[in-house]
Amino acid sequence: MKRCVIVGAAPIERYEDLRAALRRDDFFIFCDGGLRHAAALGIEPALIVGDFDSHERPETDTETIVLPREKDDTDTVFAAREALRRGFEDFLLLGCAGARLDHTLGNLGLLLWLQGLGRRAVLMDDYGELEIVGEGAVADCFPYFSLLAIDGPAAGVYIENAKYPLSGAVIRPDYAYAVSNEPLPGGAQIRVKEGRLLLIRIRRE
Repeated sequence: MKRCVIVGAAPIERYEDLRAALRRDDFFIFCDGGLRHAAALGIEPALIVGDFDSHERPETDTETIVLPREKDDTDTVFAAREALRRGFEDFLLLGCAGARLDHTLGNLGLLLWLQGLGRRAVLMDDYGELEIVGEGAVADCFPYFSLLAIDGPAAGVYIENAKYPLSGAVIRPDYAYAVSNEPLPGGAQIRVKEGRLLLIRIRRE
């Protein structure tokens, strides 16, 4: 399935990890200040969107959508809406976490929204990957992982083949006790029967 990669303006330090996750057939949307990451990521935008309050509007033949500065959607949310309109169902968000907490939390909301539409969306930063998981099983093979409730309580949470297993647990937003777990050889198995959780896979501390 062809994937849409949305690049935002948040800081990136370890470009090599992000470059390794890219595919040749990805469709790249750069949001305003995200354009400063293009050269380091080694990719060219297929589409540029933004109000250009954090980056000069480039002189380019690349398709560009200029947005008003006063609007409800952030540039990143608009990019996701545009990608949905074009039929994409798989998303990777880069440069979308760090620096400004309000934008980071807003982009976690974007993960919730896309997952609720039945799309897969992963946010990757310098330390790992963030994804919303609901019903079903998710294998995790990163060195560490955490589960956080950011969309209300999740019930029937099972973690198997991990240092700290859970069986039928309830995880609530006000008590984060499923943080910094470690998969055993072969990878952890995570199941959520009711609700949704933020799965954070940590590749390095």
